[in-house]
Amino acid sequence: MSAATTRSRTPDRLCAEAVDLARAAAEEAAAPGVVGEHVGMLSEGDRVVTHYFECKELGYRGWRWAATVARASRAKIVTLDEVVLLPGPDAVLAPEWVPWSERLRPGDMGPGDLLPTDAEDLRLEPGYTGEDEPPPNSLVSEEMAELAEAEDAEVTPAAPAKLPAAPVRGTIAAVAQELGLRRARVLSRYGLHTAADRWEEGFGSQTPMAQAAPASCVSCGFLTPIGGSLGQAFGVCANEFSPADGRVVSLSYGCGGHSEAAIMPTPPRPALPVVDETRVDPFPLRPAPDSGSVPTTTDEDTAELGHS
Repeated sequence: MSAATTRSRTPDRLCAEAVDLARAAAEEAAAPGVVGEHVGMLSEGDRVVTHYFECKELGYRGWRWAATVARASRAKIVTLDEVVLLPGPDAVLAPEWVPWSERLRPGDMGPGDLLPTDAEDLRLEPGYTGEDEPPPNSLVSEEMAELAEAEDAEVTPAAPAKLPAAPVRGTIAAVAQELGLRRARVLSRYGLHTAADRWEEGFGSQTPMAQAAPASCVSCGFLTPIGGSLGQAFGVCANEFSPADGRVVSLSYGCGGHSEAAIMPTPPRPALPVVDETRVDPFPLRPAPDSGSVPTTTDEDTAELGHS
């Protein structure tokens, strides 16, 4: 260990004793009454010492006022270097700043919000836009396409090679537009894989709902297929009573609303009534006198009450 290193770690005596100078500088920089007790000092180098004072400012728990003093070589006067407020080992600090692109989570966007996409987004790759022009001698060249009308193309007996102009509907750009391929960027393989992993995690075979389901979505009548390569493993649920209604679900997902999970049995139909037209059952118009608890009365007895 060199002599310079030893001197830098040993606090200078005059600088270490300049606590009052450091406190006065800290109180001048801070608000009145927020500079607390002297909590320590640190040798910053040859004849350079930092004194730490407790900070009593509300909201700055664990912070310390740091006043650095120094002394010139062969000088007996200690001067002030700087005063700053620094966090201590137990200070309450704000969380580390994170860019908005990393803080954004699904569901954070609202009406009117715009989410710009990075030009180098790994989820996207260039798509076919029709910017690549065919050779000048091609049947679908721009010179020949200008002579044709898009909607008024007539069927002629001649072959396309012998026609004076190629119909616009036969160009590569028109076919690409009809197939939905004229997009500046499309999903890359990375974008497809991340989407598949996200959908599998939300509505996949490892979810508790799928583990308790009687069958998987691949055999459910409410599953609506989707196009593209993702259609080999995913579909859209169309069961309004399912927790995944309107969501992209894995074919191995399942729930209790499976179309074939429980077929409601047909209720038994009652037998048709049988009418015997060869027999007559007599029914008296009045009940028998001894058939009930109501005493038998004559019409004269009830005439006063308005009964006949």
